[in-house]
Amino acid sequence: MTGENRETDAVTGVETTGHEWDGIRELDNPLPRWWLWVFWACVLFSIGYWVAMPAWPGVSGYTKGLLGQSDRREVAASLVDLRALRGAESGRLTSASLEQIEQDPELQTYALALGQSVFGDNCATCHGAGGAGAKGYANLRDDVWLWGGSLEDIRHTIEFGIRSEDPQTRMSAMPAFGRDGLLQPAQVADLTEYVVGLSGRPASKAAVARAAPVFAEQCVSCHGPAGKGDQAVGAPDLTDGDWLYGSDRASISAQIHNGRGGVMPAWGRRFDPQTIKALAVYIHANSGQ
Repeated sequence: MTGENRETDAVTGVETTGHEWDGIRELDNPLPRWWLWVFWACVLFSIGYWVAMPAWPGVSGYTKGLLGQSDRREVAASLVDLRALRGAESGRLTSASLEQIEQDPELQTYALALGQSVFGDNCATCHGAGGAGAKGYANLRDDVWLWGGSLEDIRHTIEFGIRSEDPQTRMSAMPAFGRDGLLQPAQVADLTEYVVGLSGRPASKAAVARAAPVFAEQCVSCHGPAGKGDQAVGAPDLTDGDWLYGSDRASISAQIHNGRGGVMPAWGRRFDPQTIKALAVYIHANSGQ
């Protein structure tokens, strides 16, 4: 509790503030001299900083400061210096084909270093620092590719994206068979068993038999009669052990029901051609191709 009565402490001889908590009274001691000096030094430094550096926003701009400091200008100058430093190698990247880059040890080393840097800043958020991916995000370290794992395939995917707004983007659509009423729940369940069986795992023979004509009618056009998929349309191979959204029955059923499909940005709108090439070389070199 707090009180308003100020009195002198019998032990120290210092007047109290009148505040008391659980029998503990607060002494009215002044702040340490060193603390005050530090405080006022900070105040003076702040005033000097406001005057010397950009600090105060305005209606159509901001105060520029007496020193004229501009981080934007420094970054722009740094980028100019970086382009000049990279000039020769970047020029070689521009003129060389992807295959020539991989065959030239010096140029490949440069491309790998540049690609690793770009990958870490832009791609690792989804694909992971090592490119191993996660549920819903492709693993770039193996040899399983929805749209092909050649250098040119990888470059095309990076530049134009998957289901992006770019006119040349790669586009595929897995129908939402359950959500849109194309199949009944029992048919989705049977088709789930059929897909489980395609991957070589034990599955209900009766459900597989019932689902066979449904698969032939609804799925063969993309995944093929044997379920091997088709990279030309981005249809995954259903017979292997690699699954983008999970291999358990619940995940397969959810995919058939909802028809999920991810989006890959069209990086060609952000990166120059040299960077696209370097990134393609880096991803290809670290894949299982």
